[in-house]
Amino acid sequence: MAIHVRLDRVLLERRMSLTELADRVGVTIANLSILKTGKARAIRFSTLDALCRELGCQPGDILSFEPGPSDWGDDELE
Repeated sequence: MAIHVRLDRVLLERRMSLTELADRVGVTIANLSILKTGKARAIRFSTLDALCRELGCQPGDILSFEPGPSDWGDDELE
């Protein structure tokens, strides 16, 4: 997948723990951990909104698109 999650970097820059962020956002530590490690298959806009609000950042600070060789094919949108 060409979407990469940089939540760990943003947390480090803000000197905030995953536990603190989970408490502020109202998401379980387990779900944030899945997102942080890049194992999540989706994220709700409401969760992304809450993360950006609490971290004082933009969605692009948390998510990035880094295409690989097969990411520019003519595949249909899923």
